[in-house]
Amino acid sequence: MRKTPVIITRPQAQSEAFARMIASIGRESKIFPLMEIHALPDNTELDAILAQLSDFALVAFVSPNAVDAVFLRIKHWPSDVAIAVMGAGSRAALAAHGITDANTCIISPTNPDRTDSETLLEELDLDGLRASRVLIVRGETGRELLADALRENSVFVTQVAAYRRAAPEFTQQRQQCLFELLSSENEWVVTSSDALRTMLFWAEQLNFDGAVAKMQHQQLIVPHVRIAETAKILGFQSITLTGSGDERLLVALQSHL
Repeated sequence: MRKTPVIITRPQAQSEAFARMIASIGRESKIFPLMEIHALPDNTELDAILAQLSDFALVAFVSPNAVDAVFLRIKHWPSDVAIAVMGAGSRAALAAHGITDANTCIISPTNPDRTDSETLLEELDLDGLRASRVLIVRGETGRELLADALRENSVFVTQVAAYRRAAPEFTQQRQQCLFELLSSENEWVVTSSDALRTMLFWAEQLNFDGAVAKMQHQQLIVPHVRIAETAKILGFQSITLTGSGDERLLVALQSHL
């Protein structure tokens, strides 16, 4: 019996290692990026702030992309500056740059089933951060919940963009690929709510009846409750919520063999 293919929707550079992990459990995968990560056209503001890292009590990275963007531009991390991240992916990105709990204070949600700004705030010592400076490194757009909550607790917050997200161009080649994917059952690993919206938008552009319904009936594998909630709102019918981290995604894919 043929195993259902796994569609990886992450940006290309982040998909290749995960594709190898999927192959190691005996599953076939196809990389079909629904998001691209681009460098900023001008890094002047980012570089100016990174030159002052030691002035911050805490630096919060909203994603692995934020981690990678910063560590490409600095030579070392100040040992007395704590780091906050949302989930296992960002911890893995830090480890790839030599930053672990062994050499840096890293704060992250302890519940792997929900890793977001709300659960990160539960782990932060807000009283201890009062009147301190905190830096939030993010994309050009994003949620304001973390920054607003810190400011409400008398923390001086600076936010800086380190990268930009964009949907890929929906080329003729991608249209043909999506048409073929919707002609069969697949399991889509989706790690971004924006990717979900792109999935539906692209399906709407295809020139055949029922494309949106076919997309909504594809099997989704998502690592975060907020992505699952977005999927339900968008009409997706089959959603598996795994919790944070590639290991949990792989466990879910193994269980579907």
